[in-house]
This record gives sequence, C-alpha cells and structure tokens, in this order.
Amino acid sequence: MTLILGIETSCDETAAAIVEDGIRIRANIVASQIATHSQYGGVFPEVASRMHVEAISPVVAQTLAEAKVAPDQVDAVAVTVGPGLAGSLLVGVNFGKGLALGWGKPLVGVNHIEGHIHSLWLTEDADKITFPVLCLVVSGGHSELLLMRDHGQYEMLGNTLDDAAGEAFDKVGRLLGLPYPGGPAIEAAARQGNAEAYNFTRPMLDGSFNFSFSGLKTAVMRAVQVPSESRKRARGAESLEPGKLRPDVNVSDAAASFQAAAVDMLVDKTVKAALAANVTEILMAGGVSANQLLRKELQRRTELPVRYPPLNLCTDNAAMIASAGYFRWLSGQRDGLRLDVEPMLALVR
Repeated sequence: MTLILGIETSCDETAAAIVEDGIRIRANIVASQIATHSQYGGVFPEVASRMHVEAISPVVAQTLAEAKVAPDQVDAVAVTVGPGLAGSLLVGVNFGKGLALGWGKPLVGVNHIEGHIHSLWLTEDADKITFPVLCLVVSGGHSELLLMRDHGQYEMLGNTLDDAAGEAFDKVGRLLGLPYPGGPAIEAAARQGNAEAYNFTRPMLDGSFNFSFSGLKTAVMRAVQVPSESRKRARGAESLEPGKLRPDVNVSDAAASFQAAAVDMLVDKTVKAALAANVTEILMAGGVSANQLLRKELQRRTELPVRYPPLNLCTDNAAMIASAGYFRWLSGQRDGLRLDVEPMLALVR
C-alpha cells in the first residue's frame, strides 16, 4: 500500500488529499475562495495567494486527521508546480518542500493538467481503462485534446488558440450579468432558455483539432449588448451607455444558445479526434466537464465509452494531484528541494 499526500494551490482552491495506490481517496479537503473572489468577478491573484498562506496548514492537518494517517505513513508528497498563478503555486510548493524535508519523504512535482486527467483514475472501474485514450481537458484556463498512450505519455492533438472554454463561460456570464463563476450560472440560466433563440457562430477551424472561443464570445456580446460609445460613434450614431443589455434580450435564451454553441464546438472536435486517433475511450476532465449538456451530447454523438469524474473532482482538488503524483512516483520521479514553480508549464513540450 502506497499513500501519497497531494497539495494543490494553483489558483483559488487550497486543497490537500491522501490517496492510496493512486486510485482510492482516503481524504480530500478543499478550502474554496469563490465567495471572496465573486465580488471581483474573477480571481484576484494577490488575494488568492494570501488566503492560501492562511489556509494551507489547517487544510493539511485536517486531511491527515480525516484519513487517520500519520506523517511517517506517508510515502511521498506530491504538489502542483504549474500551470497556474505564480503566487498561489509558491505557497503550495514551498509548504510541500517543508513537509518533505521535515518528514524525510520524497517530493514529486505534478502538472496541474495531468492532475485533472488523473481524476479519472479515482472513479469506479478505473482499473478497466485501457490505453490509448483521448483526454478532453476543459477548464477555466485550458481546452486541450490529448492522446494518452500511458501514464506520463501524451501527444497534443488540439489546443485553444485564444480563450479556454471555461474562460469563455466566465466572460459570457459577465456579459449577461450573471454571477461568477460563469459556468454554473450559465448552465442554470440555460435550463429555462431556448437554445435556438440565437444562432451564434461556431468557429470550427476545419482541418485541425484546435479550438477558438473568442469569436463566439464576441458574437454573444454583439447580440445582447447595446453597442459601446466608441462603436456607436464610428457608425455615426448617438452615444449609448457601454455594457448595457438590450431591452429585448432574454438572458436565459442567450445563455442556452451560447451553451449549445460551446458544447457543439467541444463535442465536434473531440469526436473527430477520437476517431482519427483510434482510441479505446474518451476521458473528460476539468471544471467544464461538470456541464451536464456537454456530458449528454458527447455520449450521444460517439459510440466510444465516455468517462468523466464526479462533480466534486471536476474542479481543482488535491486528490487528482496525489493520483498523478503516485504514478510519477511509481515511475521513479523524485524532485529535490530546488523544485520551483512553472506558471506557464505545458504538459506536452
């Protein structure tokens, strides 16, 4: 039996977890900062790093207590080194270094994206996953299609050329006056809306598996907002208050139409990539993988098995970092105390 302590502080969640043999969660504690950052309409980096400093020690202590694990029973400390916010990452990495040094345990640096992928190894029947698989990672900062041939072996098939899917949900949520984070808010509003009310553009970038969401975001803005003052002046019209919704806009209809377009783009590329790569199944992870329409449409439009994590493992957590760290530890990876954060770290270099 191998026990890995995972630490995750890449953005605005202070998290720690104990995972056994990379597949069984003994404890998974997350201290969320959403309530604090909602007032800013997004994550405020300096505030996030300060809150991590305050939360990290009690979160780790609670994790060990809930798992009924003593420090001498931990086999390694796995910590997110990137990508993410530099200040936030530093808190987790330095705390992880301190624990590894004080406990005399190996330190293993983990890529946050690889962590999301390994949230699938914490689901039921994960032992039945056979390679190669296609991984769709969709979150606030990432929209990637990765061919996974084995643990630690990835090939990038597609990436976002501008906004990530989750970022587009957040930005469109702000356009529609919905609360942060935009993903859950848009999904909730869309339940009462007509997805065919607006025919939003679907940039598919034919010939590649890359994504582009900026055009869709701009299409929503032009459809629902009164033109800004500068745009109206350029057209020779009277000045109007920027950022104001048109009086005839139905927010639920706009949310439903945007969600349908975004999901269509994600599913279209994923299904095509899966067929081209001849994979055994599709794995979907990241915050946006919690979207129920995305889950339903991906399952409907492919005959391949589709696997996704439970809702509590879709967003940032440390269990996924501990799982990824276990497989890195198993492969022989050991990082010393010179391990540093890499805010722009890529999974495939």
